[in-house]
Amino acid sequence: MESLKQRARNRSSLRKRIRALEQEVQECRRVNLRVAELCDVMMELLLPVAERDEKAITDLLDRYREGVGDPLKSS
Repeated sequence: MESLKQRARNRSSLRKRIRALEQEVQECRRVNLRVAELCDVMMELLLPVAERDEKAITDLLDRYREGVGDPLKSS
């Protein structure tokens, strides 16, 4: 029969692993959101010039840059 100390260690280990997995899931969600935002920007930029909504493009790019930073402005 497994000792109480061993069970406690196992539970503690499992809790730590669950916390780590939850953090990884949150990171995946953030990455997926960034990819979706980037796809929105790319889809808007790929439209023919006559069909583009320049205000929408500017807004999308501003929102995207707020999240990841603007490499053109970094010094």
